Amino acid sequence: MTTDLGTPTVLPPDEAERAVLLAAPRGYCAGVDRAVVTVEKALDLYGSPVYVRKQIVHNKHVVADLEARGAVFVEELDEVPTGATVVFSAHGVSPQVHSDAAERDLKTIDATCPLVTKVHHEARRFADEDYDILLIGHEGHEEVEGTAGEAPERIQLVQGPGDVASIQVRDPERVAWLSQTTLSVDETMETVAAIRERFPALLDPPSDDICYATQNRQLAVKDIARDADLLIVVGSGNSSNSVRLVEVALEAGAKASYRVDDASEIDESWLDGVRTVSVTSGASVPENLVDGVLDYLAERGYPDARAVVTAEESLIFSLPKELRRDLKAAGRK
Repeated sequence: MTTDLGTPTVLPPDEAERAVLLAAPRGYCAGVDRAVVTVEKALDLYGSPVYVRKQIVHNKHVVADLEARGAVFVEELDEVPTGATVVFSAHGVSPQVHSDAAERDLKTIDATCPLVTKVHHEARRFADEDYDILLIGHEGHEEVEGTAGEAPERIQLVQGPGDVASIQVRDPERVAWLSQTTLSVDETMETVAAIRERFPALLDPPSDDICYATQNRQLAVKDIARDADLLIVVGSGNSSNSVRLVEVALEAGAKASYRVDDASEIDESWLDGVRTVSVTSGASVPENLVDGVLDYLAERGYPDARAVVTAEESLIFSLPKELRRDLKAAGRK
């Protein structure tokens, strides 16, 4: 719960200087909201089960909620019955996955975040222009696998500056870079700088690949981390952007920072001697989980949170075209 300035409350001496700062923006981004709503509306329209390849977004509570509504999460398409409906996650898939789905006569709904789709387009364009593409990201992440699948013969993964020395390209004058959308901005730029030192002609993508929401949440964390004795990030362990927020918080000056899936994972000893607690959440975290953390703090004598606003977000993405078509045909919105 946040509070506006009003009549001051008299607190006991040991609580008088306590503060809770709440980052804004935080939580759901436009791409995550679109993906979650896609599965919800697909279940309403088609009925259960609706299959989802991989986690629709990287948050275990969101996945559990959708499972309770009738969604069935699978790792690969061979787990989906022929002819069934399957939703592709917000992280995107490779062209091979689309081809496999068509061969098995699956009804597909592509919930890939439009900002990830943009990176896919850039990968195809660079490949068509015969560039070697250096993809900055984390090995095994679904988004990286989907992007790399757009031009596997041209793309090589670079996980950080330590990988740069081993990069092999056909022509040092024709090298371009792309990145996973959920990385730390500062770390990505450090990697780009190392690549450019080896390949001065390195071509940048037409626009920054790291998504607006990731950047906004990292900037917000920097603002609330400077004076924080403790900074809590709400988000799942497989959420790249949530994990990065902990790193950004520590780099920005927070004395301690931890990631939790929800309030039940908070260790009360973290609060020993803590006056200022800052709180934020990753881009795939529903707000009720943040509320649970604020309630936990309130029960232990911390005041209502003060929102620290660093940016306003108003972007909304339309639902996948396949779903919009079927909703229209059914007379629904």
